[in-house]
Amino acid sequence: MSERLQPGDTAPAFTLPDADGNEVSLSDHKGRKVIVYFYPAALTPGCTKQACDFTDNLELLTGAGYDVIGISPDKPEKLAKFREAESLKVTLLANPDKKVLDAYGAFGEKKNYGKTYMGVIRSTIVVDEDGKVERALYNVRATGHVAKIIKDLGI
Repeated sequence: MSERLQPGDTAPAFTLPDADGNEVSLSDHKGRKVIVYFYPAALTPGCTKQACDFTDNLELLTGAGYDVIGISPDKPEKLAKFREAESLKVTLLANPDKKVLDAYGAFGEKKNYGKTYMGVIRSTIVVDEDGKVERALYNVRATGHVAKIIKDLGI
């Protein structure tokens, strides 16, 4: 498990396929702030709630200068189904090998109902215009998280 990112760290570069198989890189967003959020699995209740919250607030966030990218270990085909089923407008990226999840400290040991296992740690990283970590939030809740980010960022 990699270290968690801290404010001031350089955000790890990545290039991953989106739901349509097109490559998207963090560097494509240079000059804008980016909210990169990591979630365990498309088409699950908590992840759907979170993705819908980001979609519902996307205009507000982009208007304030933030792009939103969601990353999960799902394959592009599943992300496309997720996007269609929920009418999502956020960019969803596939990371089946979990290398980017790991680089961002969003993959590691989790505990659930007394069992310990390796999995995706629901996390949100805010990257500034220069590619530096502005905020690093780990073990966030799916519900109410987007409203908290908007409040914390003063949007």
